[in-house]
Amino acid sequence: MKWEVVIGLETHAQLSTVSKIFSGAATAFGAAPNTQACGVDIALPGVLPVLNTGAVERAIRFGLAVGAKINSPSIFARKNYFYPDLPKGYQISQYERPIVEGGTITMQVGDTEKTVRLTRAHLEEDAGKSLHEDFQGRTGIDLNRAGTPLLEIVSEPDMRSAEEAVAYAKMLHTLVRWIDVCDGNMQEGSFRCDANVSVRPAGSTPLGTRREIKNLNSFRFLQQAIEYEVRWQINELEDGRAIQQATVLFNPDTGETRLMRTKEDAHDYRYFPDPDLLPLEVTAERLEAVRAAMPELPQAMRTRFVQEYRLAEYDALLLTASKETATFFEETTRVTVAASKVALAMDGQEPVESGVAKLVANWINGDIASRLNAEAIELRNIPITPGQLAKMLSRILDQKINNKQAKVVLEAMWSGEHDGDADKIIAALGLEQISDSGEIEKIVDQVLAANAQQVADFRAGKEKAFNSLVGQVMKASRGKANPQQVNDILRRKLAP
Repeated sequence: MKWEVVIGLETHAQLSTVSKIFSGAATAFGAAPNTQACGVDIALPGVLPVLNTGAVERAIRFGLAVGAKINSPSIFARKNYFYPDLPKGYQISQYERPIVEGGTITMQVGDTEKTVRLTRAHLEEDAGKSLHEDFQGRTGIDLNRAGTPLLEIVSEPDMRSAEEAVAYAKMLHTLVRWIDVCDGNMQEGSFRCDANVSVRPAGSTPLGTRREIKNLNSFRFLQQAIEYEVRWQINELEDGRAIQQATVLFNPDTGETRLMRTKEDAHDYRYFPDPDLLPLEVTAERLEAVRAAMPELPQAMRTRFVQEYRLAEYDALLLTASKETATFFEETTRVTVAASKVALAMDGQEPVESGVAKLVANWINGDIASRLNAEAIELRNIPITPGQLAKMLSRILDQKINNKQAKVVLEAMWSGEHDGDADKIIAALGLEQISDSGEIEKIVDQVLAANAQQVADFRAGKEKAFNSLVGQVMKASRGKANPQQVNDILRRKLAP
């Protein structure tokens, strides 16, 4: 039997406020246990929650970014369950009427664009943390996270593979960082996913029984967990066993999921409106104020990059993978265009901004992206500024260096040599390109005289011989000759 996979994700994004959602306690990561938990967080008798307006503003910002409906009023509810790190015995969340309803996330999966519908996004507080590793036979409780503001983003079950789920999660991760509602730090638990996975016979309509994989804090674990769970469920069904709705955990060491508990339904939590919190009203004025402050969104910027800079869709997609990359690209392009106008005008040429943009995109998406991956760092931490990169690219445009020499310059800039100044590096390493046509012609004549057989081979129709002659000229010039001029002069001299 063929099976169809059905996946929905619930994502917890920690909102980037400096204080908690219902108290003034700090949200900074890494503090000693229980040093950032006030009376509200530890549920002392008589304390009352006070809503953090910064958390509300961030939830609205997300709703606008995904084209959702902003509910007014929205209602806070108590979600009742017992756990040692939940001191109140309930979690303040939203249930029947969340602040954000609907919306979509569109992402690229291979060569295909896919849109996933969102069910809702609601505000809630985080629980504390149980500490098992440092205690023998006991469990420690750290309530620093208790009350940390979360936006739980729930998708419809629209994904059909682990690949689609990862693409969705990555796009969502990009978006919450882009609009500055969450720092997206998965290692610190700021962005974590629960995956609801089920399978059903291909072509059927009813959903299968789902199992929820909790607390996946990396895209790699998300993919591995879903792929294992799909295989497990299919094997169970094909062996004649029924799937029981459950919550499971993923063990990255074994690559397997294991049962945590049979899954509760909503009625098990006995939701009811929180009597200490009024319905949350979002006025039209407040909504428009948030809308006016919204940055340009990734999809709109991607479209603009294609139209304004005449970039390929693929280049624009890579450049808008993060706000930092998009900003770095635009600033580098702006400075390169400004710096190149003088240099290009000297040859009576007009700078073509789209050509400059393509050059910038190639270097950011190519050599710089490779270095970021190799060193496992983010663009904001690189030792090169947009101005420094622009200066180096300007030297390519005014033909002071070629692409091969530019790679040497980039290496020196990355190492901090000569304060990252491209001109100083070019001078110190003697890299300036030979663009004097007379000098290049002399080198070409010497190479042709010394390689009569290759000249004959080319004239006999062997195109590879031409490439060999180009290589000989570049070697004789120690890589400094302008490659385009070398090609042009060789073609002219080898013409019948």
